Amino acid sequence: MTNRASADDTDNISAPAAWIAIVLTAATILLLASLHVLSPEFDPSWRVISEYALGHFGWVLSLMFLLWGVSSWALATAIWGEPRTRAGRTGLAFLLLAGLGEAMASVFDVTHEIGHGVAGLFGVLGLPAAALLITVSLGHTEAWAPAKKPLLRLAHLTWVSVVLLIVTLVLMTVQMAHANGGTLPRHAPKALPRGVIGLDGWADRLIVVSNCMWVTAVAWQAIKLHRKRVPA
Repeated sequence: MTNRASADDTDNISAPAAWIAIVLTAATILLLASLHVLSPEFDPSWRVISEYALGHFGWVLSLMFLLWGVSSWALATAIWGEPRTRAGRTGLAFLLLAGLGEAMASVFDVTHEIGHGVAGLFGVLGLPAAALLITVSLGHTEAWAPAKKPLLRLAHLTWVSVVLLIVTLVLMTVQMAHANGGTLPRHAPKALPRGVIGLDGWADRLIVVSNCMWVTAVAWQAIKLHRKRVPA
């Protein structure tokens, strides 16, 4: 017999960082929900989250984006030594990049076109890539294998929500142009014209929720594994 732990039994998890990720994702969702109450003038069915910066509570939106970004960095810190494959380590890099984009959005709001566009590119596309690469990599280890299926479902939801946003945006754009005589209005109307279906706002919010769900689920699984490896 030997007292040497196997690679899967080695504790590479930072439980405090995992808890920070969970707390901050919960705070992100609560702040997003609060904006629906604080700024009811923005119809959530077709006004995207970034437009809350144009209201009286833009600071709440900035705080939400900042906490969202830090939650991604906290998860990366929590599981830094867990992915054992090159794809998994690449996923960690994407997770850091996603956190950068999310945090950047707190500084570069929708009025900063270029900065906000870069932030959106990093955050919206970085997290789904990170989720898939990290989840698949973790699933190859014995300790994480039992949680692979539920985590993978959440990982898939992150990119599905992005596809839904693209589809609903295209649908609304086409319908808006048709309702406006073939051209798009220069400014967002106070209400959608008759016949225009607004769903892109909900798809945009699904991105935040699905991303936070995946981060929370991975962080919670990391905490459970940490408790097994380092019993009290």
